[in-house]
Amino acid sequence: MRRRTLLAVAGWLLAALVATGTGLAAVQVIGAGLTGPAGELRSPDEVARALAAATPPPATSGAVPPGGPTPTGGTASAAPTPSAVPPGSPAGTDDSRRLVSTPGGTVLAECAGRQVWLTAWTPAQGYRVGEVERGPDDDAEVTFHGSGGRIEVEVECVAGKPVPSWKSHGDDD
Repeated sequence: MRRRTLLAVAGWLLAALVATGTGLAAVQVIGAGLTGPAGELRSPDEVARALAAATPPPATSGAVPPGGPTPTGGTASAAPTPSAVPPGSPAGTDDSRRLVSTPGGTVLAECAGRQVWLTAWTPAQGYRVGEVERGPDDDAEVTFHGSGGRIEVEVECVAGKPVPSWKSHGDDD
């Protein structure tokens, strides 16, 4: 009886060691794909460079841009006014595209003639995306809700260039 117990314990230990070794080997093979930069946050400059490298959608009236919203985490803007990527910077070479930063989040808008659409929007930390009117239309809007209140961002096209405006409304959350 004692020998059977000893063999059972030894078998169990061997199985546990094999399972642990297999799991560690699998994690090693998967490597960065499991724990790497997939969940890493990007700075506004990195986002602007990545967007500048992307192919712009066709500039036809009423065209719907490819891709979809990218509601990932972001960082709050320190400035309480909308800002755009300055001309001459990588993302500022195309006047039909504009990156707008607000305390509630960041919005990327594009124009084709008088039509505007929101290509991407990212809420700031502590905010979430509320209503979205993506476009294409004569104006596009996104609302960010958070503990700091409600931020409504509206973009229109003037002379083929996105012109943003935004309003902050008291405590919302």
